[in-house]
Amino acid sequence: MPGPGSAQRWAAAAGRWGCRLLALLLLLLLPGPGGASEITFELPDNAKQCFYEDITQGTKCTLEFQVITGGHYDVDCRLEDPDGNVLYKEMKKQYDSFTFTASKNGTYKFCFSNEFSTFTHKTVYFDFQVGEDPPLFPSENRVSALTQMESACVSIHEALKSVIDYQTHFRLREAQGRSRAEDLNTRVAYWSVGEALILLVVSIGQVFLLKSFFSDKRTTTTRVGS
Repeated sequence: MPGPGSAQRWAAAAGRWGCRLLALLLLLLLPGPGGASEITFELPDNAKQCFYEDITQGTKCTLEFQVITGGHYDVDCRLEDPDGNVLYKEMKKQYDSFTFTASKNGTYKFCFSNEFSTFTHKTVYFDFQVGEDPPLFPSENRVSALTQMESACVSIHEALKSVIDYQTHFRLREAQGRSRAEDLNTRVAYWSVGEALILLVVSIGQVFLLKSFFSDKRTTTTRVGS
């Protein structure tokens, strides 16, 4: 049977592994200090909404957007640098993605416009990523090789980021599909009510028309004597 020293070693090893697993869970579940912004907002008709981001020179950025609900699911998008130069401009786009590298320090502005629509509201989602994600471990870029556990943590972390991206896109597609289905259901309901009213009017008209065919018409004859 193992002695007391052996039990203490097993307890110490279990404690170390428990601490490592807890640290792994915290690294994987807690959001890191990344430079990504994901926002879903309402864009009324004849309206324009702008967002601003301070970016340093040489930083790689990606702007991705998608219209979830409203009208033909399109919107105007415009991206400008601190000097007002247009880096990206698209009209009536349903979704798109644009990647650029900041050429100077300053505040970059990107706007979404629904000014071409007179009565249709839009729901717009965008994801603006600034820079690369920070490394999972501070010493990840070191010369020496990572340990087996560190390599597993990095692989799981990358896989979870991919899962998050897929889940975001699937949620957007589900919201867009639900909006289309609700809009189609509303149109079918209105069409059904209209058909019922037309059928009722036609039926009443046919009844009165047939009644007029079988009704007696009395004629009066007047004789003129000589």
